[in-house]
Amino acid sequence: MSRLTLIVGNKNYSSWSLRGYLAVKASGLDFHEIVIPLRNNDTHQRIKAHSPSGLVPAIVDGDILVWETLAICEYLAELAPGAGLWPEDRAARAHARSISAEMHAGFATLRRNLPMDITHDRHEESRAHLAKEDIARVTSIWHEARTRFGEKGSHGAGPFLYGGFSAADAMYAPVATRFRTYGVPLDPVSAAYCEAIFAWPAFKEWEAAALTETAVIAFDVFQKAD
Repeated sequence: MSRLTLIVGNKNYSSWSLRGYLAVKASGLDFHEIVIPLRNNDTHQRIKAHSPSGLVPAIVDGDILVWETLAICEYLAELAPGAGLWPEDRAARAHARSISAEMHAGFATLRRNLPMDITHDRHEESRAHLAKEDIARVTSIWHEARTRFGEKGSHGAGPFLYGGFSAADAMYAPVATRFRTYGVPLDPVSAAYCEAIFAWPAFKEWEAAALTETAVIAFDVFQKAD
């Protein structure tokens, strides 16, 4: 029996759930997953049975409950210190934690205008022009991380922000899907990073599950919860 239980929402739409899922997969720990569809009449009540915030994701570990994505990342890093959820290099780790906190707290314009929808092509209805400052900031972060740390292998060899996959990549993976869904033009460094996310086995598992979902959530409703 798995020690951990991860509570998530719809895989096609729930960006925060994707972050939590990728983090727990990167930890290498066994876990049981509970998917609670969003925007149903009983959604809030069902999530509240696991998380006091009424939001996903959350992790249950025996009598320990962890909610909020960054707290989940930190808890998993404590449980699996050898998994490398944060870079061992101090400078890289400080940078990774800073950009993860920035993603957690910011980019409201990007979230509002480019809600996550993994399985559809929405190029024709893109409102990327309304989020151009947020998009520019994200790609700037990716460039800086890759140039300062990733290309030098600060977190091991690999195509991710610091080389090997880290919690920071889990935090930015939903943004990569948004850029793909809405056809946001990307420079070569950013495009290569997005392709690395899409090729990562844990993301491919999540995407495959999203493709099986039939629920449709209207964007004008879902934006308020993303």
